[in-house]
Amino acid sequence: MQTDHILVTVSGPDHPGITSKLMAIIDKSGNTLEDIGQAVTHGLLSLSFLINIKKRIEGEAIILKDLLFEASKMGLNLTYLEIEKKDDLPTNQKAQEKFILNCVTSSQVQAAFVHDIATTLAAHNINISRIDNVRPNSFSALEITTTAESSLDESLVRKELLSISNRHQVDVAFLKDNVFRRSKRLIVFDMDSTLIQTEVIDEMADAMGVGEEVRKITHQAMNGEIDFDESLRKRVSKLEGLTVEQMQNILEKLPFTHGVEEFIATVKGLGYKVAVISGGFSFFADSLKEKLGLDYAFANDLVIKEGKLTGEVEGTIINADQKALLVKMIAQQEKISLEQVVAIGDGANDLPMLATAGLGIAFHAKDKVKKEAANHMSHGPMTSILYFLGIPGSLEP
Repeated sequence: MQTDHILVTVSGPDHPGITSKLMAIIDKSGNTLEDIGQAVTHGLLSLSFLINIKKRIEGEAIILKDLLFEASKMGLNLTYLEIEKKDDLPTNQKAQEKFILNCVTSSQVQAAFVHDIATTLAAHNINISRIDNVRPNSFSALEITTTAESSLDESLVRKELLSISNRHQVDVAFLKDNVFRRSKRLIVFDMDSTLIQTEVIDEMADAMGVGEEVRKITHQAMNGEIDFDESLRKRVSKLEGLTVEQMQNILEKLPFTHGVEEFIATVKGLGYKVAVISGGFSFFADSLKEKLGLDYAFANDLVIKEGKLTGEVEGTIINADQKALLVKMIAQQEKISLEQVVAIGDGANDLPMLATAGLGIAFHAKDKVKKEAANHMSHGPMTSILYFLGIPGSLEP
Protein backbone atom coordinates (compact mmCIF):
# COMPACT_ATOMS: atom_id res chain seq x y z
CA MET A 1 0.00 0.00 0.00
CA GLN A 2 1.35 3.40 -1.00
CA THR A 3 2.01 5.94 1.72
CA ASP A 4 0.35 9.33 1.66
CA HIS A 5 2.06 12.53 0.53
CA ILE A 6 1.65 16.14 1.55
CA LEU A 7 2.58 19.07 -0.68
CA VAL A 8 3.56 22.05 1.53
CA THR A 9 3.90 25.64 0.34
CA VAL A 10 5.52 28.34 2.47
CA SER A 11 5.45 32.04 1.53
CA GLY A 12 6.40 35.37 3.03
CA PRO A 13 9.41 37.66 3.64
CA ASP A 14 12.66 35.86 2.85
CA HIS A 15 15.55 35.66 5.33
CA PRO A 16 18.38 33.23 6.11
CA GLY A 17 17.54 30.04 8.01
CA ILE A 18 14.01 29.32 6.77
CA THR A 19 14.81 26.23 4.74
CA SER A 20 17.20 24.97 7.42
CA LYS A 21 14.60 25.05 10.21
CA LEU A 22 11.85 23.45 8.14
CA MET A 23 14.11 20.67 6.88
CA ALA A 24 15.22 19.94 10.46
CA ILE A 25 11.58 19.28 11.40
CA ILE A 26 11.15 16.84 8.50
CA ASP A 27 14.40 15.08 9.36
CA LYS A 28 13.47 14.60 13.02
CA SER A 29 9.93 13.47 12.19
CA GLY A 30 11.01 10.26 10.47
CA ASN A 31 9.18 11.25 7.28
CA THR A 32 10.86 11.58 3.89
CA LEU A 33 11.48 14.65 1.70
CA GLU A 34 10.80 13.72 -1.95
CA ASP A 35 10.90 17.04 -3.83
CA ILE A 36 11.61 20.74 -3.24
CA GLY A 37 11.54 24.01 -5.16
CA GLN A 38 12.22 27.57 -4.07
CA ALA A 39 12.16 31.06 -5.59
CA VAL A 40 12.51 34.60 -4.24
CA THR A 41 10.92 37.58 -5.97
CA HIS A 42 11.59 41.08 -4.64
CA GLY A 43 12.37 39.73 -1.19
CA LEU A 44 9.33 37.44 -0.99
CA LEU A 45 9.86 33.70 -0.66
CA SER A 46 7.88 30.90 -2.28
CA LEU A 47 9.04 27.49 -1.07
CA SER A 48 7.31 24.20 -1.87
CA PHE A 49 8.24 20.68 -0.83
CA LEU A 50 6.71 17.22 -1.05
CA ILE A 51 6.77 14.98 2.05
CA ASN A 52 6.26 11.24 2.06
CA ILE A 53 4.24 10.74 5.27
CA LYS A 54 5.35 7.55 6.96
CA LYS A 55 4.23 8.37 10.51
CA ARG A 56 0.70 9.27 11.59
CA ILE A 57 -0.96 9.21 15.01
CA GLU A 58 -4.67 8.34 14.87
CA GLY A 59 -4.57 9.25 11.16
CA GLU A 60 -3.06 12.70 11.75
CA ALA A 61 0.26 13.80 10.29
CA ILE A 62 1.80 15.34 13.42
CA ILE A 63 4.55 16.97 11.36
CA LEU A 64 2.04 19.51 10.03
CA LYS A 65 1.54 21.04 13.49
CA ASP A 66 5.28 21.42 13.93
CA LEU A 67 5.69 22.98 10.47
CA LEU A 68 2.77 25.38 11.00
CA PHE A 69 4.12 26.45 14.38
CA GLU A 70 7.65 27.05 13.04
CA ALA A 71 6.36 28.94 10.00
CA SER A 72 4.22 31.17 12.22
CA LYS A 73 7.24 31.94 14.45
CA MET A 74 9.13 33.09 11.33
CA GLY A 75 6.25 35.27 10.08
CA LEU A 76 5.45 33.01 7.15
CA ASN A 77 2.26 31.59 5.67
CA LEU A 78 2.03 27.81 5.27
CA THR A 79 -0.55 25.93 3.24
CA TYR A 80 -0.66 22.25 2.39
CA LEU A 81 -2.41 19.73 0.18
CA GLU A 82 -2.84 16.10 1.25
CA ILE A 83 -2.40 13.64 -1.60
CA GLU A 84 -3.55 10.07 -1.18
CA LYS A 85 -1.19 8.76 -3.84
CA LYS A 86 1.86 10.36 -5.34
CA ASP A 87 0.53 9.24 -8.70
CA ASP A 88 -2.30 11.74 -8.24
CA LEU A 89 0.17 14.60 -8.69
CA PRO A 90 -0.06 16.17 -12.18
CA THR A 91 2.80 14.87 -14.32
CA ASN A 92 3.65 14.83 -17.99
CA GLN A 93 4.43 11.31 -19.09
CA LYS A 94 6.01 12.39 -22.40
CA ALA A 95 9.77 12.71 -22.72
CA GLN A 96 10.87 16.15 -21.56
CA GLU A 97 13.87 18.34 -22.33
CA LYS A 98 15.03 21.35 -20.37
CA PHE A 99 15.73 24.70 -22.03
CA ILE A 100 16.96 28.02 -20.71
CA LEU A 101 15.62 31.19 -22.29
CA ASN A 102 17.95 34.15 -21.65
CA CYS A 103 16.50 37.63 -22.17
CA VAL A 104 18.78 40.69 -22.03
CA THR A 105 18.12 44.36 -22.72
CA SER A 106 20.05 47.60 -22.26
CA SER A 107 16.93 49.30 -20.87
CA GLN A 108 14.30 47.47 -18.80
CA VAL A 109 12.18 44.39 -19.36
CA GLN A 110 8.54 45.33 -19.93
CA ALA A 111 5.37 43.39 -19.07
CA ALA A 112 4.37 43.33 -22.76
CA PHE A 113 7.61 41.49 -23.58
CA VAL A 114 7.07 38.91 -20.83
CA HIS A 115 3.49 38.46 -22.03
CA ASP A 116 4.57 37.80 -25.62
CA ILE A 117 7.31 35.40 -24.51
CA ALA A 118 4.98 33.47 -22.18
CA THR A 119 2.26 33.29 -24.85
CA THR A 120 4.66 31.92 -27.46
CA LEU A 121 6.08 29.33 -25.06
CA ALA A 122 2.59 28.20 -24.06
CA ALA A 123 1.57 27.88 -27.72
CA HIS A 124 4.36 25.34 -28.15
CA ASN A 125 3.44 23.51 -24.93
CA ILE A 126 6.64 24.75 -23.28
CA ASN A 127 6.21 25.01 -19.52
CA ILE A 128 7.92 27.73 -17.48
CA SER A 129 9.22 26.20 -14.26
CA ARG A 130 11.29 29.12 -12.99
CA ILE A 131 12.03 32.78 -13.78
CA ASP A 132 15.12 34.44 -12.31
CA ASN A 133 15.86 38.15 -12.46
CA VAL A 134 19.64 37.95 -12.84
CA ARG A 135 20.16 41.72 -12.79
CA PRO A 136 17.75 42.89 -10.08
CA ASN A 137 19.12 46.42 -9.79
CA SER A 138 17.85 47.29 -13.25
CA PHE A 139 15.44 44.44 -14.16
CA SER A 140 17.16 44.06 -17.52
CA ALA A 141 18.11 40.36 -17.67
CA LEU A 142 15.93 37.30 -17.11
CA GLU A 143 16.81 33.61 -17.08
CA ILE A 144 13.71 31.53 -17.71
CA THR A 145 13.91 27.79 -17.04
CA THR A 146 11.51 25.75 -19.15
CA THR A 147 10.62 22.18 -20.04
CA ALA A 148 9.36 20.99 -23.39
CA GLU A 149 8.53 17.76 -25.18
CA SER A 150 11.46 16.18 -26.99
CA SER A 151 9.52 16.52 -30.25
CA LEU A 152 9.67 20.33 -30.00
CA ASP A 153 10.38 22.19 -33.26
CA GLU A 154 13.25 24.29 -31.90
CA SER A 155 13.86 26.21 -35.14
CA LEU A 156 10.24 27.38 -35.28
CA VAL A 157 10.33 28.47 -31.63
CA ARG A 158 13.55 30.43 -32.20
CA LYS A 159 12.05 32.09 -35.27
CA GLU A 160 9.06 33.29 -33.26
CA LEU A 161 11.28 34.39 -30.38
CA LEU A 162 13.42 36.41 -32.82
CA SER A 163 10.29 38.26 -33.95
CA ILE A 164 9.51 39.11 -30.32
CA SER A 165 13.13 40.12 -29.74
CA ASN A 166 13.05 42.59 -32.63
CA ARG A 167 9.64 43.95 -31.63
CA HIS A 168 10.71 44.73 -28.05
CA GLN A 169 14.44 45.36 -28.59
CA VAL A 170 15.34 42.57 -26.15
CA ASP A 171 17.98 39.99 -27.08
CA VAL A 172 16.99 36.37 -26.43
CA ALA A 173 18.69 32.97 -26.63
CA PHE A 174 16.82 29.67 -26.34
CA LEU A 175 19.41 27.10 -25.27
CA LYS A 176 19.30 23.46 -24.22
CA ASP A 177 20.16 23.21 -20.55
CA ASN A 178 22.76 20.46 -20.76
CA VAL A 179 26.21 19.88 -19.29
CA PHE A 180 27.83 22.07 -21.98
CA ARG A 181 25.73 25.21 -21.45
CA ARG A 182 27.91 26.61 -18.69
CA SER A 183 31.13 24.85 -19.66
CA LYS A 184 32.21 26.82 -22.72
CA ARG A 185 36.01 27.09 -23.02
CA LEU A 186 36.70 28.86 -26.33
CA ILE A 187 35.31 32.09 -27.83
CA VAL A 188 35.86 32.67 -31.57
CA PHE A 189 35.23 36.10 -33.11
CA ASP A 190 34.86 37.32 -36.62
CA MET A 191 36.79 40.60 -36.93
CA ASP A 192 35.06 43.09 -39.21
CA SER A 193 31.76 44.48 -37.87
CA THR A 194 32.01 42.05 -34.94
CA LEU A 195 35.23 42.54 -32.99
CA ILE A 196 35.49 46.04 -34.46
CA GLN A 197 32.76 48.38 -35.67
CA THR A 198 33.85 48.71 -39.28
CA GLU A 199 34.92 46.74 -42.35
CA VAL A 200 38.67 47.26 -42.62
CA ILE A 201 38.74 46.74 -46.37
CA ASP A 202 36.26 49.60 -46.78
CA GLU A 203 38.55 51.89 -44.78
CA MET A 204 41.47 50.84 -46.99
CA ALA A 205 39.39 51.50 -50.09
CA ASP A 206 38.50 54.98 -48.85
CA ALA A 207 42.21 55.73 -48.53
CA MET A 208 42.61 54.74 -52.20
CA GLY A 209 39.54 56.66 -53.37
CA VAL A 210 37.62 53.52 -54.40
CA GLY A 211 35.38 53.25 -51.34
CA GLU A 212 32.03 53.16 -53.14
CA GLU A 213 33.10 50.39 -55.53
CA VAL A 214 34.53 48.22 -52.76
CA ARG A 215 31.58 48.74 -50.39
CA LYS A 216 29.21 47.50 -53.06
CA ILE A 217 31.21 44.29 -53.48
CA THR A 218 31.54 43.90 -49.68
CA HIS A 219 27.78 44.24 -49.24
CA GLN A 220 27.14 41.58 -51.90
CA ALA A 221 29.66 39.22 -50.30
CA MET A 222 28.38 39.63 -46.72
CA ASN A 223 24.84 38.92 -47.87
CA GLY A 224 25.97 35.84 -49.77
CA GLU A 225 25.13 37.28 -53.19
CA ILE A 226 28.58 36.54 -54.71
CA ASP A 227 31.37 34.08 -53.99
CA PHE A 228 33.57 35.29 -51.13
CA ASP A 229 36.90 34.28 -52.72
CA GLU A 230 36.03 36.09 -55.93
CA SER A 231 34.84 39.17 -54.06
CA LEU A 232 37.99 39.31 -51.95
CA ARG A 233 40.32 39.18 -54.95
CA LYS A 234 38.26 41.83 -56.76
CA ARG A 235 38.38 44.16 -53.78
CA VAL A 236 42.06 43.62 -53.02
CA SER A 237 42.97 44.31 -56.65
CA LYS A 238 41.60 47.81 -56.20
CA LEU A 239 43.97 48.42 -53.26
CA GLU A 240 47.17 48.18 -55.32
CA GLY A 241 49.57 50.91 -54.20
CA LEU A 242 48.21 51.35 -50.66
CA THR A 243 51.21 51.91 -48.38
CA VAL A 244 52.02 50.19 -45.09
CA GLU A 245 52.03 53.64 -43.48
CA GLN A 246 48.43 54.21 -44.60
CA MET A 247 47.46 50.80 -43.27
CA GLN A 248 49.06 51.64 -39.92
CA ASN A 249 47.03 54.86 -39.74
CA ILE A 250 43.84 52.88 -40.38
CA LEU A 251 44.81 50.34 -37.72
CA GLU A 252 45.30 53.00 -35.06
CA LYS A 253 41.80 54.38 -35.65
CA LEU A 254 39.86 51.11 -35.68
CA PRO A 255 36.94 51.36 -33.20
CA PHE A 256 36.25 48.32 -31.01
CA THR A 257 32.64 47.16 -30.84
CA HIS A 258 30.94 48.39 -27.68
CA GLY A 259 31.62 45.98 -24.81
CA VAL A 260 34.29 43.90 -26.59
CA GLU A 261 37.18 44.80 -24.31
CA GLU A 262 35.18 44.14 -21.14
CA PHE A 263 33.77 40.90 -22.58
CA ILE A 264 37.21 39.57 -23.49
CA ALA A 265 38.74 40.62 -20.16
CA THR A 266 35.92 38.80 -18.34
CA VAL A 267 36.18 35.50 -20.21
CA LYS A 268 39.99 35.56 -20.22
CA GLY A 269 39.89 36.06 -16.46
CA LEU A 270 37.78 32.90 -16.22
CA GLY A 271 40.27 30.86 -18.22
CA TYR A 272 38.61 30.90 -21.65
CA LYS A 273 40.71 30.86 -24.81
CA VAL A 274 39.83 33.56 -27.34
CA ALA A 275 40.47 33.61 -31.09
CA VAL A 276 39.77 35.83 -34.07
CA ILE A 277 39.13 34.15 -37.42
CA SER A 278 38.70 36.73 -40.15
CA GLY A 279 38.13 36.97 -43.86
CA GLY A 280 40.01 40.25 -43.50
CA PHE A 281 43.75 40.72 -43.25
CA SER A 282 46.45 39.45 -40.90
CA PHE A 283 48.11 42.90 -40.79
CA PHE A 284 45.14 44.03 -38.68
CA ALA A 285 44.11 40.74 -37.02
CA ASP A 286 47.60 40.12 -35.63
CA SER A 287 47.72 43.59 -34.14
CA LEU A 288 44.29 43.19 -32.50
CA LYS A 289 45.46 39.85 -31.11
CA GLU A 290 48.28 41.65 -29.31
CA LYS A 291 46.13 44.56 -28.12
CA LEU A 292 43.40 42.34 -26.69
CA GLY A 293 45.55 39.46 -25.49
CA LEU A 294 43.90 36.90 -27.77
CA ASP A 295 45.25 33.38 -28.07
CA TYR A 296 44.80 32.86 -31.82
CA ALA A 297 44.46 35.02 -34.94
CA PHE A 298 43.81 33.78 -38.47
CA ALA A 299 43.26 36.05 -41.49
CA ASN A 300 44.30 36.57 -45.12
CA ASP A 301 47.82 37.63 -46.06
CA LEU A 302 48.29 40.58 -48.41
CA VAL A 303 51.31 40.73 -50.72
CA ILE A 304 53.48 43.73 -49.84
CA LYS A 305 56.45 44.84 -51.92
CA GLU A 306 58.59 47.91 -51.26
CA GLY A 307 56.15 49.05 -48.59
CA LYS A 308 53.07 48.91 -50.83
CA LEU A 309 50.26 46.47 -51.60
CA THR A 310 50.52 44.67 -54.94
CA GLY A 311 46.77 44.08 -55.08
CA GLU A 312 47.18 40.35 -54.48
CA VAL A 313 46.38 37.85 -51.74
CA GLU A 314 48.75 34.98 -50.96
CA GLY A 315 48.10 31.63 -49.34
CA THR A 316 44.79 29.93 -48.58
CA ILE A 317 41.88 32.38 -48.47
CA ILE A 318 40.01 32.38 -45.17
CA ASN A 319 36.49 31.90 -46.51
CA ALA A 320 33.37 30.41 -44.92
CA ASP A 321 34.57 26.81 -45.12
CA GLN A 322 38.04 27.69 -43.83
CA LYS A 323 36.50 29.52 -40.85
CA ALA A 324 34.58 26.40 -39.84
CA LEU A 325 37.68 24.25 -40.38
CA LEU A 326 39.80 26.55 -38.21
CA VAL A 327 37.21 26.38 -35.40
CA LYS A 328 37.56 22.60 -35.43
CA MET A 329 41.35 22.86 -35.54
CA ILE A 330 41.56 25.17 -32.53
CA ALA A 331 39.12 23.01 -30.55
CA GLN A 332 41.28 19.98 -31.31
CA GLN A 333 44.40 21.92 -30.30
CA GLU A 334 42.79 22.90 -26.99
CA LYS A 335 41.44 19.35 -26.51
CA ILE A 336 37.85 20.50 -26.06
CA SER A 337 34.53 19.50 -27.56
CA LEU A 338 32.96 21.68 -30.26
CA GLU A 339 30.00 21.95 -27.85
CA GLN A 340 32.33 24.05 -25.67
CA VAL A 341 32.96 26.60 -28.43
CA VAL A 342 31.16 29.93 -28.84
CA ALA A 343 31.39 31.55 -32.30
CA ILE A 344 30.34 35.16 -32.89
CA GLY A 345 29.96 36.71 -36.35
CA ASP A 346 27.80 38.90 -38.54
CA GLY A 347 28.20 37.90 -42.21
CA ALA A 348 27.08 35.11 -44.51
CA ASN A 349 30.64 33.75 -44.55
CA ASP A 350 30.33 33.24 -40.77
CA LEU A 351 27.35 30.89 -40.98
CA PRO A 352 29.33 27.61 -41.23
CA MET A 353 31.48 28.74 -38.29
CA LEU A 354 28.38 29.58 -36.23
CA ALA A 355 26.83 26.20 -37.09
CA THR A 356 30.04 24.34 -36.16
CA ALA A 357 30.27 25.83 -32.67
CA GLY A 358 28.18 24.58 -29.78
CA LEU A 359 26.81 28.11 -29.46
CA GLY A 360 26.81 30.26 -32.59
CA ILE A 361 25.66 33.86 -32.19
CA ALA A 362 24.81 36.21 -35.05
CA PHE A 363 25.91 39.58 -33.67
CA HIS A 364 24.10 42.64 -35.09
CA ALA A 365 24.06 40.55 -38.23
CA LYS A 366 23.06 40.91 -41.86
CA ASP A 367 19.46 39.91 -42.73
CA LYS A 368 20.49 36.62 -44.36
CA VAL A 369 22.45 35.62 -41.27
CA LYS A 370 19.58 36.47 -38.92
CA LYS A 371 17.31 34.16 -40.90
CA GLU A 372 19.72 31.22 -40.81
CA ALA A 373 21.58 31.46 -37.49
CA ALA A 374 20.12 29.74 -34.43
CA ASN A 375 20.91 32.53 -31.94
CA HIS A 376 21.11 36.29 -32.27
CA MET A 377 22.34 39.38 -30.45
CA SER A 378 20.89 42.36 -32.28
CA HIS A 379 20.25 45.10 -29.75
CA GLY A 380 22.77 45.17 -26.90
CA PRO A 381 26.54 45.44 -26.42
CA MET A 382 28.94 42.51 -26.62
CA THR A 383 28.79 42.10 -22.82
CA SER A 384 25.16 40.95 -23.18
CA ILE A 385 26.49 37.61 -24.43
CA LEU A 386 27.91 36.97 -20.96
CA TYR A 387 24.34 36.24 -19.81
CA PHE A 388 23.96 33.61 -22.53
CA LEU A 389 27.02 31.91 -21.03
CA GLY A 390 25.65 32.02 -17.49
CA ILE A 391 28.26 34.64 -16.51
CA PRO A 392 27.06 37.73 -14.60
CA GLY A 393 28.11 40.74 -16.65
CA SER A 394 27.49 44.45 -16.80
CA LEU A 395 25.16 46.29 -19.10
CA GLU A 396 25.60 50.00 -19.47
CA PRO A 397 22.36 51.97 -19.71
